[in-house]
Amino acid sequence: MNDLLVMKFGGTSMGSAERIRIAADLCEEQYRKQPVAVIVSAMSKVTDLLLETMRHAEGGDEKGVSDRLAQLAERHANTCRELLSDTNLCTGTDIKLKSILAEFERIARGILMLGERPPKSVDEAVAVGERLSALLLEACLQERGIDAVAINSKDVVVTDAVFGNASPLLDQTREKARALLLPLLEQNKLPVLTGFNGATIDGRCTTLGRGGSDFSASIIASVADARELWIWTDVDGIMSADPRLVPNATVLQEITYAEAAELAYNGAKVLHPRTLAPLMEKGIPVWSKNSFAPEKPGTRIVPRAKPNGDKPRAVTSMTNVALVALEPASSALSGTRIMARSIAALASVNAEILALTSSSYRQSFCFLIRQSEMPQVIERLEEAFSIELAHGYLQPIDVDLDVGLLAVVGEGMKGTPGLAGRIFTAISREQVNIIAIAQGSSELTISIVVRRDGLEKAVRAVHAECGLGSAPDRHSAAGSSKDGTV
Repeated sequence: MNDLLVMKFGGTSMGSAERIRIAADLCEEQYRKQPVAVIVSAMSKVTDLLLETMRHAEGGDEKGVSDRLAQLAERHANTCRELLSDTNLCTGTDIKLKSILAEFERIARGILMLGERPPKSVDEAVAVGERLSALLLEACLQERGIDAVAINSKDVVVTDAVFGNASPLLDQTREKARALLLPLLEQNKLPVLTGFNGATIDGRCTTLGRGGSDFSASIIASVADARELWIWTDVDGIMSADPRLVPNATVLQEITYAEAAELAYNGAKVLHPRTLAPLMEKGIPVWSKNSFAPEKPGTRIVPRAKPNGDKPRAVTSMTNVALVALEPASSALSGTRIMARSIAALASVNAEILALTSSSYRQSFCFLIRQSEMPQVIERLEEAFSIELAHGYLQPIDVDLDVGLLAVVGEGMKGTPGLAGRIFTAISREQVNIIAIAQGSSELTISIVVRRDGLEKAVRAVHAECGLGSAPDRHSAAGSSKDGTV
């Protein structure tokens, strides 16, 4: 399947009948040239509605459940009618949609009776959105004479049993993908697979966590030995900074896997870091493209990109983060062991450490996590150090929510003298205080924690200082010289 093109459409690209038609246009264009497999997300906001329905069910709110079930049914029925002109095809598709929604209703009402949401049931239920959108795109393509086949990825993607954040078992997935997809492609069919979900070896439904639909696409591309993966979103590609913060940010023509993963890990909302992992070994290129402007080239993600000189590739940022600090009350307590136990506590709740810094003398350290993960993290830390906290061996755990993360990313930074100093100087020129700094051994990323109210100024200042934007941006930082240097 070396000539296979895998395309993935996100929620906004599947968000209405009009958007699904455009997705079908893009599929048809490529299908006429080469074998194509498609992965789809749920229609925009549908996953949130599914989760909201289950929350109301868990809380015993029967009316809330019924109202949201009606919203789900109405949205997909209306989309089906608007999308399809063939009456028989529309009727048949509507029956299939109702059947899937009935499965979800059964789960939701089961949760209503139990008063709790078992993780396995949540994973089965939340994947309903992708199953519905796959049926709609399948029908739209069939109406054009294309032999499209909607496939539930639980029949293809094999995962471990970590419900809500499963990881793929690639060897088993490869076997299933080749057994199911290869015959379809050989028959000139177009598979339309659900993103985000899979199943354990024994068939229990799982989901792949944040960025799961992109991850699904990369898994399929990898096990099918695809030529390329195109990820269709609602932005022109990966940019040198968030254009809402930096108006002069530019679309990056090409970046490396490592750079894209670092950008995603540190807040860029284009790809999840796990998305790229299955592709790296085989060097399968990824394109990030805009389905709202398909004529634009997008960004190509490859093992090795054209050199970017001795400057970063991009600047990204995150706001909903928390800085957690731990400090022994006595030097007799080993800071190294405290750090090790803290990291183990974070690992036990699958929390990601965005940045970590430490002090050698006082044995204190701090780490940055997402605010959404903070309640579980603090609970687990308090359990792990209950004795030390109770007897005063460890200072009370300090949590600072008034912070933001700025990350400067680029393989060109490695070994560049003076660059870090220029970055810090540009931030300080904006009267923004730097709270913590972290840099990995690869020198690919410099992570900087600042006060939340200074984050946007800091991003603009660094972007300008490093000359990443168009000409007006390079003169925009307050206090910089005419050529944008210090």
